[in-house]
Formats: sequence, C-alpha cells, structure tokens
Amino acid sequence: MPRNSPNIYKSHISDGSHVFSDVCLLFSLLCACTDSQIEHCIDSKMAKTRLAWLLTLLSTQCYLSVLAVVLKTNNASPWTNEFDKVELSCEIESISTINPRIEWKKITSGGPSYVYFDKKISGGLENRAVIREPATLLITNATRSDTAKYRCEVTAADDQKSFDEIVIDLVVRVKPVVPKCSVPKSVPFGKSAELSCVEEEGFPKSQYQWFKNMEEIPDDPKTSVKFFNSSYTLSTETGTLKFISVRKEDAGEYYCRAKNDAGQAQCAPQKMEVYDIDIVGIILGVLVVVVVLLCITVGICCAYKQGYFSSQKQTGNNYKVPAKGDGVDYVRTEDEGDFRHKSSFVI
Repeated sequence: MPRNSPNIYKSHISDGSHVFSDVCLLFSLLCACTDSQIEHCIDSKMAKTRLAWLLTLLSTQCYLSVLAVVLKTNNASPWTNEFDKVELSCEIESISTINPRIEWKKITSGGPSYVYFDKKISGGLENRAVIREPATLLITNATRSDTAKYRCEVTAADDQKSFDEIVIDLVVRVKPVVPKCSVPKSVPFGKSAELSCVEEEGFPKSQYQWFKNMEEIPDDPKTSVKFFNSSYTLSTETGTLKFISVRKEDAGEYYCRAKNDAGQAQCAPQKMEVYDIDIVGIILGVLVVVVVLLCITVGICCAYKQGYFSSQKQTGNNYKVPAKGDGVDYVRTEDEGDFRHKSSFVI
C-alpha cells in the first residue's frame, strides 16, 4: 500500500466513494433483480463476472488516484485593488509524496521568473508575500506591477504521476488619478469646439463621463430633454467631447470624471462662454480702415506734387563755374569759401 500523509494533504478518497456508489448502482441495474431475486442473481455466473470486473475497475481507480499528484484552485482569476492583499490559491488535492517540491513562477512577456523557489520568496514579491501550507501564495501588498499570470508547480517524486501545475491570472486594479481636462474659455456662436479629458494611471483603462453644470451629459443628446437641441459627439473611451455647432445654451461649467472598477476621479469645473460674432461691426471696421488708407495715399501724392519730398537741394558744393568769356580767371579758396579773381583785367 503506498504511503499517504492525511495530516497535510487531502486524499482522493471522495472520488473513490463516488465511483463505488456508481458501481453499486450499475450492478443493480445489470442484475435487474427484485429483493426476492438478489440471492439468485448473485449466484448466477454472469452476475459474478460482472461484479468482479466492476470491483477491479474500482480498485484500479482508487489506486491510481492515490499515486497521482493533483492540484486545484478555488479561483483561477483573482483580482484586488492596489496595496490590498490577495490570495493565489493552489491546493494539493491528491498526493503520496511526503515532501514534494513546490515552486511558483511569474509569467510575463519576457518569460517565466521565480517568485517562490527552494522554500523562499524571491523576485519582486520578496518581503511582500508568504506561502500558506501547503502551496497557496498570499501577496500582502499588491502593486500594479504584480498583474500577470502565475504558475504553481508541484513535483512529487514518489507518485506515479509526479508533476502537476495550475495557472492563475492575477489582476491588480489601480484607481484613476485626477484627469487632465481641457475646456475652451470662449467659443464663437455657431463654431465647433472640442473638450478633452485624459487619465493614464488607472487600470483597467478608465472610462470617461462629462458633466455640465453638475449634470451628466448623455452619450446621445436626443435621449435628454435638456440636451436635445445640442449637436455633439461624446466618446467614453477617449474622453473627447466635440461640439459641431455651439449654441448659446452650451455655455456653462464643464468637468470630466474618469472611472474604472477600482474607483474614480474628476477634474475641477471650467467655464466655457459662447459669444456672438458682430458682422456689422466687422464690416464697418474694415470700411474705416480702407478710408484711412485711401486718405493717406492721396496726401502722399499731393505732397510729391508740391515738391515736399524733393531729393536734391542747391548748395555751394554744386555751384557751376561761369564760363571764361570775360578773360578773368576765378579760383576758389578755403578761407573765402567762394571765388575771387586770380589776375587783373588785361587792357
């Protein structure tokens, strides 16, 4: 008889009991006997053969179940909020080996890595996890980096089926932080406008809601009486609120809320104003500018005609020396600054 350790590990006897009950029921059906015919059925050769075969099957089932290491978990997809504790259940349902080798591995895109090996917590879970007998892993302070698949492996050298494993998918949820909201301060009437909301810390990915004057804005404006006449599109995935054509009624205080399974956070309200475009004022302003420019142009033309912008002036440097028809030589001196006679007249 193989060794077993009932004080530490739960045997597979329950499964054997179920099999035994099924065998008894099947035997009764095969015999199809009444209470008065049971003895006759048992004495029959066919009944004895069938009973022997079924008992052999039962004993084989029980024997194999005792010689096989079998694992189970009560939660294959646990979740917890960040900084809370979480249990990764790994129960040994059937085993014969007294001291099996138990290992836990974290499976990421870079490959598996040990978090429990040689009866010690290692890796990123060091000082943040403990093993509960026989093989359950308890994380006492979960962080967002703990989100991954974990594999519990048990090796039992004395069992016929000496190895078994289970994979547990852990999700650590992270509460959103205050989102970054962008709301235009003023928008012209009839023009488009876009309001944005971004939050990148939460896990799972945040969903977004927009509020105007403390009232939630529906995804479809046609579903609300207050927003029925508004024309906008709202994306709960990206947090974008786009007005196709802004109306006076769209003015107000807007804020955004980011939420997921772990919690929610919202930004401070921001006011958006809607103003009219004064078409008449703009036209009059353009006309005034045109008239002013026209007057300046006419004034410059008149000034040129009057010679106010002449570029040449007569000075002593451009004085022309008279012709020498009178027989007198003229010379200019620096002291006199003008011309004087160089020689007397010839008589």
